[in-house]
Amino acid sequence: MIVYAKASGVANRIFEISRSFPKEETYSLTDQIRRASRSMGAQIAEAWGKRRYLRHFVSKLTDADAEQLETRHWVRVAASRGYLTAEQERYFVDDLAEIGRLLHAMIGKANAFCGPLKPGVREDAAQYHPIARH
Repeated sequence: MIVYAKASGVANRIFEISRSFPKEETYSLTDQIRRASRSMGAQIAEAWGKRRYLRHFVSKLTDADAEQLETRHWVRVAASRGYLTAEQERYFVDDLAEIGRLLHAMIGKANAFCGPLKPGVREDAAQYHPIARH
């Protein structure tokens, strides 16, 4: 899924860039921004795994959106402290906003993803999970 790939990409970039955050931020900002960014993908994966159940699917996508918003908050905090440049902040905020739009679209069209298997709507595991391709 595109949204899963984008969420994973953001989480990976946040992990890399947060390595340069000051040591005193290790147990606060660094841990928070990493946890929230990683949780987006986890929530999307859980939603996909339970897509036969509409309410569960929507609930997990809603949780993923909440993590996206939290990640956006921590990005802004990191930028305000000078740990990210304005360009880095804009890059992350733009990507996170796109993830939010994709999640909202999926929530709005949840019936297309949920319920019994339908031709043309499902993706196989290799398309969904990058590790399954190897």
